[in-house]
Amino acid sequence: MATKEYAGVAVEVTDDGYLVDAGQWTKEVGAEIAKEEGIDITDKHYEVIEFIREKVAGGAGLTIRAIGKSGIVDIKGFYQLFPGAPLKKATKISGVPKPASCI
Repeated sequence: MATKEYAGVAVEVTDDGYLVDAGQWTKEVGAEIAKEEGIDITDKHYEVIEFIREKVAGGAGLTIRAIGKSGIVDIKGFYQLFPGAPLKKATKISGVPKPASCI
């Protein structure tokens, strides 16, 4: 594990760059992680991020399909918001643990 600084806050991250403590996440921290991932964050990104954070806090597993059925964004839109590896990037920016389905 390492310590990184986002938005003036020192946070612990895993070797993959995921926050160790989801409680350290703020919108500002998420925006800086998004910049590292090459994403300019918008209100639609934050809608998806809040959905992810709520699902994980409730103990639910995450899949691309579940996000596509969220009513916030369809699967194609999810890929457009978080290009390349949408679930991996979205969860990282959301400050939640890396999903088991992501390698």
